[in-house]
Amino acid sequence: MHAASTVEPPEMTATNPTPPVSDSRTFKRAIEDIKAGVSHRELWSHLGWQDIKQRYRRSVIGPFWITISQGVIALGLGLLYSQLFNLHIQTFLPYISTGFIVWTFISGCLTEGMETFISNEGLIKQMPAPLSVYALRTVWRQTLMFVHNLIVYVIIVSIFFTSLNHQYGLQEGVCTDVGLCHPGIGWYSLSALPAFLLLAINAGWVTLMLGVISTRYRDIPQVISSLIQLLFYLTPIVWPVDQLYHGGGREAVSWALPFIHLNPLYHFIQIIRAPLIGQQVSINSWFVVIGITVVGWVLALLVMRNYRARVSYWV
Repeated sequence: MHAASTVEPPEMTATNPTPPVSDSRTFKRAIEDIKAGVSHRELWSHLGWQDIKQRYRRSVIGPFWITISQGVIALGLGLLYSQLFNLHIQTFLPYISTGFIVWTFISGCLTEGMETFISNEGLIKQMPAPLSVYALRTVWRQTLMFVHNLIVYVIIVSIFFTSLNHQYGLQEGVCTDVGLCHPGIGWYSLSALPAFLLLAINAGWVTLMLGVISTRYRDIPQVISSLIQLLFYLTPIVWPVDQLYHGGGREAVSWALPFIHLNPLYHFIQIIRAPLIGQQVSINSWFVVIGITVVGWVLALLVMRNYRARVSYWV
């Protein structure tokens, strides 16, 4: 009898020595996830709107509580700090209210972005959808709240429009030799629209990257949340940076100007707030924001490439 011949399994033969490599950890799959998420517009837009409705369910005026709350805070802070800094309320109230509206969007994307995948645990485990859908849901929800808050801006600017439609200075209320002079509201104020679009694009990569990292390391949200309050006071939102320049009244602390310009949040707020209230935007602010946009999305794609497939196991 002849001994039975043995046949090696296909995976052990010389022609096929190793199993095929999975392509789940590639930039291609990460980019495809983002493209698929954007294409599911009806899904994330519906989920984002439902979040707003759920939050204010059984409320008489619903989401307009956001506007009322924003208006009360802006009015209270404007009246207080205009007296502390010896500023005219006609020009300072639009400044502080607009800055606070933009800051609310930024801080909301940061705080809720870190919880993006954690709060969507049930959907991630039950519904086969791209991860970017949940990030877009968060950004869309914050965008809806931003639009509601803009009602406060429209009301305040309508009241003080005659103080903002010509050259003015925050320090004196009018343009003089001892204050910074701003051109006033004009057609160029429409540049706030592409500026907000750029801010929303940045919110996308921030939400994706922080969402993945925070899902893996649950201490990260606590650390960043504690820093957000500090960043609020370090960023010119409730205090005008104009006072630090020559003739502003606080030249003694003008040494802080370089540190303010190193704060990326200042540039993000400035490219939206400045045109809305008739102030000039430095071209450097646009360069900083565009540079952060490119670098941020590269980092987000890197995180998505390496850890996208693991998020469903971490939540």
